[in-house]
Amino acid sequence: MTAEPARSTIPHQAPTPLGRLVATVERLRREVREAHAAADGRALVELAKGILIGQLSCTPAAAARQLDDLCRDTGLSPLELAADIVNQAARDQVSEVAAEFVERTTAVDVPAPPSPALTPEGRPDTLAVRLRTAESGMLAVAADTQAVAESLLTNALAPLGATAVAVWTAAPDGSLGLAGHAGFPPGEAARWHHVPPGVSTVARLALRDRRLVALARLKRAGLPSIGHLQWPDGGRIAVPAGTGGRIHGVLEICWPQPLADQPPQIERQIEALAELCARTMDASAPADPAAPDAVLPDVRELIDLAEGLHDPAVVLTPVLDPAGRLTDFRIRHTNSRFIDPVGRQRGDVNGSLLLEAYPMAAGESGLFDVIERVHATGEPFRAERMSLTALVDQIPLTSVADISVSRHGAAVLLIWRVEDETARLADILQHAQRLGRIGGFEENLLTGETTWNAQLYSLYGLPATAPPVRLRELPGYAHPDDSAALGRFLRAVLRHRRPASVNLRLQRADGITRHIRVVAEPVFGADQRLHAVRGAYQDISAQHWTEVALAATRDQLAHTAAESAERNRLALQLQHAIMPPTPPAVEAPGLRVAVRYRPAETESLVGGDWYDTVVLPSGLIMLSVGDVAGHGIEAATGMVVLRNALRGLAVTGAGPAQLLSWLNTVTHNLAKHVTATAVCGLFDPGTRVMRWARAGHLPPVLVRGTEAEAFPLIEGLLLGAVPDVTYAEREVQLAPGDTLLMFTDGLVERRDSSVQDSLGHLVHAAASCPGDLDQRLDRLLAGSRSDTDDDTCVIGIQVG
Repeated sequence: MTAEPARSTIPHQAPTPLGRLVATVERLRREVREAHAAADGRALVELAKGILIGQLSCTPAAAARQLDDLCRDTGLSPLELAADIVNQAARDQVSEVAAEFVERTTAVDVPAPPSPALTPEGRPDTLAVRLRTAESGMLAVAADTQAVAESLLTNALAPLGATAVAVWTAAPDGSLGLAGHAGFPPGEAARWHHVPPGVSTVARLALRDRRLVALARLKRAGLPSIGHLQWPDGGRIAVPAGTGGRIHGVLEICWPQPLADQPPQIERQIEALAELCARTMDASAPADPAAPDAVLPDVRELIDLAEGLHDPAVVLTPVLDPAGRLTDFRIRHTNSRFIDPVGRQRGDVNGSLLLEAYPMAAGESGLFDVIERVHATGEPFRAERMSLTALVDQIPLTSVADISVSRHGAAVLLIWRVEDETARLADILQHAQRLGRIGGFEENLLTGETTWNAQLYSLYGLPATAPPVRLRELPGYAHPDDSAALGRFLRAVLRHRRPASVNLRLQRADGITRHIRVVAEPVFGADQRLHAVRGAYQDISAQHWTEVALAATRDQLAHTAAESAERNRLALQLQHAIMPPTPPAVEAPGLRVAVRYRPAETESLVGGDWYDTVVLPSGLIMLSVGDVAGHGIEAATGMVVLRNALRGLAVTGAGPAQLLSWLNTVTHNLAKHVTATAVCGLFDPGTRVMRWARAGHLPPVLVRGTEAEAFPLIEGLLLGAVPDVTYAEREVQLAPGDTLLMFTDGLVERRDSSVQDSLGHLVHAAASCPGDLDQRLDRLLAGSRSDTDDDTCVIGIQVG
């Protein structure tokens, strides 16, 4: 029995018409690709046959038989053998890359594969075959850059993992045009058919640097380019495509994945492909290296053009070495306006090499670099005031010139205009007259002719066709109040024949009045007769109104200064009336109180420092010190309000914390925009206990014997900041002989130190001050390290 085949459980679907059409299109595309690949391979084989015909002087049939015999003897495929034959005959960059690749691979001790790998089309996949097949395909469609790009991708770049290729042509204006592409999605080429000048792209980067540019990730480089949306993380390589020192465009290759560092042989392979691209883009006829004196038609036209120029011009053509690399430029022609910096004749320079005639041009960023870049990219170069250096008897001489370099076909046109010192000085003078609003004139007294420059017509508000105003006619244009000064000016110049100047108000025909300074001097002839008067007008209207404004400002400042001085005087009088600088010592039960007050050195910095010592009806003694923020009359009046308010509140018998809380309410509601700090203490003579509180102020310092320490920084917000504040209160037991110091920040504050550091210095100074209470206060005030020029107040309380 025979087993029946297993039946599929998936129901068979009949092909749809659309499916048949898609399958047919794919099959035709595959056949076309295979046909193109076969045609490229046949082109390479036919090229090798042609080389054999030339070398063996045989018929095409004999060359074909010879090729077959060589294939059997060497064991190579026809494509491999054809590539080797072409490489041996060409000796170009492609053959050099292939030979270098063979040397690198054979130098490594790796066994060769039994047979070469095959492409999808079934032909051997070696570097030589890929390059020569690509070259054959490109030459077969040399006139079609689109077909060149497709042949490159199919034959040479796809085996490297590339997914797309773009061939850009470089225009002289710096723009890029997409001449060919392969592998990009539909519509992408239409969006990138033209890249304007100045747009930074991958191809522009390679064209600017004139070298191969490899980017591992396109997105990381931040450069837009064709296909950047499809493969943002893919790698890119762009290499200039040029021949004979001229860059015709850029070959840009895309990979779908990040690109690793490529070995040198791969970069050389890509550069060889770029050179193949350049050959298809170069429409100009190559110059014959064996005939260096040959002149191409476009060079002849450029020579005719140079002869019609009014500036010195030189026509240059590239000089290439046997490998096709640019080495120098030949001076094909110098026009009739040519002036050699060294003094040579035109005939001595024509036909010589540029670097031989002008060796200093080879300096870094010199003229040769400029000409080479223009020849390579086709982008013209313009520069003003460029330094040109030439050797005269081995001495470098530098001249300044405006330079223009442009490429025309295979040649370069260099034009320069040496700067004329006379013309440059005249141009500088013209700009100076325009910026200074100065107009010049000359009046010939013998002929009556008067000459003005353009700026003087503008000052008068007259058209350039109007007749100039003579000096004797000037009173008719001046303000009547200036007639006396103008008369003295005219008499000094015309009668007494000496230089003179005058300031006047010029009344123009359009109703505008300008303030003008006129300066004139007589010009004498050989016979010492007065022949002419030369001079200048200067528009000083802006200066005049500036002087008027400055005078008004000075008056206002003087008035303001007087008012400020009066306010400071009143504030100082008010402060001294309440708190004299050296008040007498206060004797209270169980205490001796001494005060030292030092006003600010600058009267404008009169501040709001205050202190108070009062014996209350309860027998307690209130000690307080404070500082109102700011300076001037506002601070002084605020100080009076707070000092008197605290003195009045103290008779209620409340403690220091409550007193400061009430004083904060007064400061916040009654005093306008005032903030202050304060320390308030109540001393009981019977128990020698002092209760104290602080509102944003530095704490008192207790000196006991040879030791001193500051009271702790208990909580306490400054006065007037917020409406309701609760203050902390502390007690301290004092002993006979103790000295308590209460002070304002003017005693310790420094710009270069923190408050804590300054307070520590005061504690140390207080502990080391000998003498009685008055001497101790005097020494503390004299040794103060404060540098803020602020008021300073110190209260010394000695317990009896």
